[in-house]
Amino acid sequence: MAEFFEATERLAGVKPAVSVFGSARAKPGTRYYQLAEETARLLSDAGFAVFSGGGPGLMEATNKGAFQGRGMAVGLNIDLPREQPSSRYQHISLRFKHFFARKVMFAKFATAYVVLPGGYGTLDELFEALTLVQTGKTRQMPIILVHEPYWRDLIAWMRERLAGEGMIDPTDIDLVQLCNEPQQVVDAIFDFYEKRGFEPSPAEREVLLNL
Repeated sequence: MAEFFEATERLAGVKPAVSVFGSARAKPGTRYYQLAEETARLLSDAGFAVFSGGGPGLMEATNKGAFQGRGMAVGLNIDLPREQPSSRYQHISLRFKHFFARKVMFAKFATAYVVLPGGYGTLDELFEALTLVQTGKTRQMPIILVHEPYWRDLIAWMRERLAGEGMIDPTDIDLVQLCNEPQQVVDAIFDFYEKRGFEPSPAEREVLLNL
């Protein structure tokens, strides 16, 4: 409860926000690291607060890019048995012991999910977002997969197996978008909100209160 209370109090005025996910194992100087840094910088310059996991790899790249931009760099750090060092590029840094409390904060304040290449943790966040949006437990928002070659086979499997065998509706595939370039990510978010604005509707606000 203390984690929920502190995080909600610290983050309540930080908006609009985009939650960004990606591998903790990517190294500085690699193409994924550079992609994450540039994407976060453009999001920050566009006026978004950028949330990441706060740790190394693409989380660090995301914090660094956002820190260099005009928006806020927010790190939602997690305590792990193998210590996860926090990135120094954070305007707001919160620490969590519990994954579930941290995941709620990523969803509660996000106007979009941006998912870079990653492993189990990244996939967990991706499918959490898809489930929440599909079931109406959070607001409708863009869920953007960055770097199409990395995600191509997963999307093909979702279309062939999940939709093809009736495990999800074919339209559920449309909950995700694919982008290759950082500017495409920013444009996709603005395109989504062009007619409705970033503020949640009264119905969406009620949903977020009960998230």
